[in-house]
Amino acid sequence: MKLNSTLIAVKNIKKSREFYERVLNQKVILDFGENITFDGDFSLQSKLSWQGFIDKDEKDIIEKSNNFELYFEEENFEDFMDHLNSFNNIEFVHAVKEYPWGQRVVRFYDPDSHIIEVGESMRSVVKRFLASGMTIEEASKRSQYPVDFVKSCIE
Repeated sequence: MKLNSTLIAVKNIKKSREFYERVLNQKVILDFGENITFDGDFSLQSKLSWQGFIDKDEKDIIEKSNNFELYFEEENFEDFMDHLNSFNNIEFVHAVKEYPWGQRVVRFYDPDSHIIEVGESMRSVVKRFLASGMTIEEASKRSQYPVDFVKSCIE
């Protein structure tokens, strides 16, 4: 069995589509009106039609449960943060944080309070380490990625 896609229910499909296109630069590949699929193999479904699919009432679809996220990676994290900060209506889960393995991430909510995480790609993390003067072995140890991966990041 293979996971094919992720679907999230949204109150206003037009507003959510605009958010994903403008804020996260996602490209729509299928638009069925009540269901939109993006190039990254995730979909938006209107909340009303979703309720019909699962035979549940509106009260059964919980908002801001903080138990699910869509995860994206970005090669140029600084540029993405400049872009994200250009929007004045973004509600952050937390500010940028850097994990022990060196990856920087930010989490924020989409218009329906689903968590979005954007992380710096590990390839970019390793390149940043190497540019700062770390050896291949030091970058491998810090990033927790194998030496072969670190070597593959050298241009």
